Parts: sequence; structure tokens; C-alpha cells
Amino acid sequence: MPEKARIHLIIHGQVQGVFFRTRGKEKALELGLLGWIKNNPDGTVELVAEGEKQALKEFIAWCGQGTSSARVEKVETQWQDFKGEFACFRIK
Repeated sequence: MPEKARIHLIIHGQVQGVFFRTRGKEKALELGLLGWIKNNPDGTVELVAEGEKQALKEFIAWCGQGTSSARVEKVETQWQDFKGEFACFRIK
């Protein structure tokens, strides 16, 4: 059985106003992940996602690139225990 996990990411750089949340949601759904993504007042994008560990690793890699107009400078990654609290992946 695949291992499940949870990640909490904060993405720094030019990541707001470049469809990062919309494309991030699409990528999360493509990978079968559940959780949320939002813009923060300081210009970062924050997200929490749960799912299979390999899918989460792929999502982290995508977040390190972002959309074609994004400029990701840093991705703060925190691995957490799977909680199973989400029913969908949404933009906050």
C-alpha cells in the first residue's frame, strides 16, 4: 500500500498574479492530492496537501518551477503526518 503523507509549503518569489494557485490546484487534482492553496499578504503562496508520498514529491517539484510566468525563489517544505481531513483541493 502506498505511503500517505502531508506537506505544508510556503512558496517565495513572483508567485502571485501569475495563475500559480489555479495551476497548482489543477496539478494537485491531476496527482490525486487533497488540501488547499492560498495567497498570503506577504506575497508568498501557502498550501497544505495530502496524498501519496510520491505524488507529493512530484507536487513539490512542480511548485519549485510554478507557472511559465512565475519566478520561484524558494520553497519552504515541511513534511507532516497524514490526517485525512480534506475532501477536495480548493483555493482559499
